[in-house]
Amino acid sequence: MKIFTKGSVAHLHGDLNLSGVTNTIINSLAISLQKLGSASEKTFHIDCGKVRSADYSGLQLLYVWMQCAKFRGVEASLVNLPDRLQLDIEMMGLGDCFVGTAVHQ
Repeated sequence: MKIFTKGSVAHLHGDLNLSGVTNTIINSLAISLQKLGSASEKTFHIDCGKVRSADYSGLQLLYVWMQCAKFRGVEASLVNLPDRLQLDIEMMGLGDCFVGTAVHQ
């Protein structure tokens, strides 16, 4: 998993799963949250268009990241959510975690 942040958009590339999430990725997420906290942006988009696969652990991390942004006063939303990722979210019983955040573009 790689994360590229440009302005108020984070682009996720790769596998959002236990093996794809490393300390480097967690640190990248923390840095992006720090940037958000210091900026005047009140919305943050997470582009999931290049996420190849996801598992329960990866989706939990995504949810926690979004909640941390919310605690900083920034509303995070998912954009370019592939159908397969949306199906994974529902099949894993995590649909309620992402209600109101998923946006197709």
